[in-house]
Amino acid sequence: MPNILKHLGRKEWMMISAALIFILVQVWFDLTMPEYMGNILRLLTSGAPFSMDDVYHNGRYMVLCVLGSLVTMIIVGYIASVVGASYAMRVRSKLFNKVDSFSMAEINKFSTASLITRSTNDVTQVQMLVVMGLQIVIKAPILAVWAMFRIYGNAYQWTLSIGIAIAALLLLFAVLIVFVMPKFRKMQKLIDNVNRVTRENLTGLPVVRAYNAESHQKEKFESANKELTDTYLYTSRALAVLWPAINLIMTGSVLAIYWIAAVLIDGAAGDPAGQGMIFANMAVFTTYSMMILMSFMMIAMLFIMLPRAQVAAKRINEVLDTEQSIKEGDVNEADASKRGEIVFRNVSFRYPGAADNVLENIDLTVKRGETAAFIGSTGSGKTTLINLIPRFYDATEGSVSVNGIDVRDYRLDALYGKIGYVSQKPVLFSGTVTSNVAFGAVPDDEGVRNAVSIAQGADFVERMDGAYGADISRGGTNISGGQKQRLSIARAIYKRPDIYIFDDSFSALDCRTDLALRTALRKETQGATTLIVAQRIGTIMDADKIFVLNEGRIVGTGTHKELLRTCDVYREIAMSQLSGEELAI
Repeated sequence: MPNILKHLGRKEWMMISAALIFILVQVWFDLTMPEYMGNILRLLTSGAPFSMDDVYHNGRYMVLCVLGSLVTMIIVGYIASVVGASYAMRVRSKLFNKVDSFSMAEINKFSTASLITRSTNDVTQVQMLVVMGLQIVIKAPILAVWAMFRIYGNAYQWTLSIGIAIAALLLLFAVLIVFVMPKFRKMQKLIDNVNRVTRENLTGLPVVRAYNAESHQKEKFESANKELTDTYLYTSRALAVLWPAINLIMTGSVLAIYWIAAVLIDGAAGDPAGQGMIFANMAVFTTYSMMILMSFMMIAMLFIMLPRAQVAAKRINEVLDTEQSIKEGDVNEADASKRGEIVFRNVSFRYPGAADNVLENIDLTVKRGETAAFIGSTGSGKTTLINLIPRFYDATEGSVSVNGIDVRDYRLDALYGKIGYVSQKPVLFSGTVTSNVAFGAVPDDEGVRNAVSIAQGADFVERMDGAYGADISRGGTNISGGQKQRLSIARAIYKRPDIYIFDDSFSALDCRTDLALRTALRKETQGATTLIVAQRIGTIMDADKIFVLNEGRIVGTGTHKELLRTCDVYREIAMSQLSGEELAI
């Protein structure tokens, strides 16, 4: 429970305190009503003359107790709903903000599917426990203990019968905890698994169909689905036995009370007043006994919900308590004389949990206004190297400097403000062309048009329905890959940063569009530093510096012509892409 309650705010605690007062009042109404019922029964069974006014008097108080209990129950239910909704809103916001601050290392640790489940299903599980728990956890023990004090002093046989019923319930709950609770704990992980398999299938649907792998994916889903279903059925069967068992215990305890009352009444033969008193006490005792057993049943309901909520709370706290590997510095501005300068000093990098370095002893410098390109075979570390600049990961050894300052010393928002980043896989958000190009900034129509024009996207954007106000679906699924890349490039241009990073961002463009875009981009980005990761030699031939990577090391640095003469790796790449005439240039 402490794990669940730690995220409640001051306002929620104040509302819980108010709910506690109303619960006490409600319990008092519930426990007082049987006394008036007992008074009426004693009047009717005593054999002595009685006045109907006395019956009406006690009846009116019974009605007031019922109405009072109803009103306080509604108030407590309302407070519980508000607390639960407020709690869920706060936890979801904390999760979103926490995940938003994660580096790629933390994202990969949890997996996207798990983070989605934790932010939705897990929060809902805890919210349900808070709502139900506020009405049950507080009320049930108070009602049970208070009712026990009310029945204390009655016939020991009745007390013994209710004690046996409570013991039977506790035994039933113990069996439930031992055999069923572990399955509830397992269920959240199985939901994660189904979520993961479903997400993989949906995002990879074109590949699945292209390789006729529908049956393979179906088997994976059926396996995950069956495991979740079997676990759910196990818990459902246990609960299907639980409720009839509880009902049997409650009914049995009522029968025991009646049987004991019959024996006591038979023993008081010849004393009508005494028999009437026993009958009245039996009715009151039965009512209090049902309240006690109902309290234990409510606690049982809580125990059913608690394991899943505890697992959910633990998973939520795992995210919220995760130490970020990327620690923020306090530098906002840097040396203006080194604006746009990027320096790697003896940088090595290893992914979390990996045995070997992906990058080894990287030393390089890119001055302001230069265009630097990175090329190499697949897996040579090009993208990894680029990702160290915006601190998607931190270098394992050495340092990376931007504008003369180690990136680890910057405030993250200050560092990101200096960089225009276009990822290897273009990312667009649901909205319009304008909202995507001006993402994170105040939209300026003229600036958006200029950025799209430079990115060679004006022709297709202006043909779309609504032009710059045209709808873009989530992920840009309503436009082509090349169009998505051009809008992603336009987004970086619109920002006008000190440093442009293009991570293989021209791969979906034809050679003609690629050349036109780079020509326009060179004019636009004069005075800014441009870093390009590319697979095509034609994309980087005009770069001021080209860094050739092989197995995580820089094996060549220079211009296109210099590398053709001095770097075997670069020459091999060039020979595989360029004609003999182009190589002779």
